[in-house]
Amino acid sequence: MLKVGYIGLGIMGKSIATNILNAGFEIIVHNRSRGNVKDLLKLGAQEAFSPAEVAEKVDVVFTNLPDSPDVEQVTLGKQGIIEGGKPGLIFVDNSTIKPATSRLISKKLLEKEIISLDAPVSGGDIGAKNGTLAIMVGGSEEAFSKVYPIFEAMGKTITLVGESGAGQIAKACNQIMVAAQMVAMSELLIFAQKAGADPVKVINAIRGGAAQCWTLDVKPPRLFSGNRKPGFKATMQAKDLNIIMETAREYGIPIPSASIDSQLFNAMLVNDMGELDNSAIIGIYEKLANVVLKTDNTD
Repeated sequence: MLKVGYIGLGIMGKSIATNILNAGFEIIVHNRSRGNVKDLLKLGAQEAFSPAEVAEKVDVVFTNLPDSPDVEQVTLGKQGIIEGGKPGLIFVDNSTIKPATSRLISKKLLEKEIISLDAPVSGGDIGAKNGTLAIMVGGSEEAFSKVYPIFEAMGKTITLVGESGAGQIAKACNQIMVAAQMVAMSELLIFAQKAGADPVKVINAIRGGAAQCWTLDVKPPRLFSGNRKPGFKATMQAKDLNIIMETAREYGIPIPSASIDSQLFNAMLVNDMGELDNSAIIGIYEKLANVVLKTDNTD
């Protein structure tokens, strides 16, 4: 059985690493803050103190980090994966980063005979905990086949999209849709309430028809209960949309709707809402419409 390393134990990474461990894989973990490391050690994980040390000891090393510069530093920087990895090591990145960065990292690691897969995930904190993530992968079919048993511990929809960078392109497409759904949900909830209909009943009425989607199934109950704590932080949604905008400019792709969504999520950051869930984009609409969504706690 492959020996696994996991670097980056945030909201998503900790749950993914736990599921890999529970599937029977030996796992070595590393994270800048040690709280989540300690939790995994209690479950039987081992600890390393640098990305290079993780890479020295495993067959496959995963990263799950906030942004492109973070992944580049952990892979190619001092005490990075490139310094510790042996020929034949497979590097798998669960982060959401620029396709161009993913391709650059793959090229540099290949010079050391380290094979890369970009494998961003979708499904939020719930999917990470339940092992039901969608995993979109770019890279070689041979490496994909070797890592597939580990992917099975993480998710239910596992797709090799194409060569290096294709996984990140698929994730960008995913985030275009996610952002659009969060914005549309916020608009319809505020529209319903301000126009005089009960938003809860409106959701119940429309999600059985053509409007049905994951967002309407999962997010309104949290908002109606007053819960805007993150499953997926608005800061990360804004970051992903910025990646989409940069990539669109690189390839000359018109994306007017995603451009507006990007502005709305960046407005969340300006209004100190960045640490809230991406569904809390409704807060921007509340400000614009001068109305607050009714919750279960509303008098």
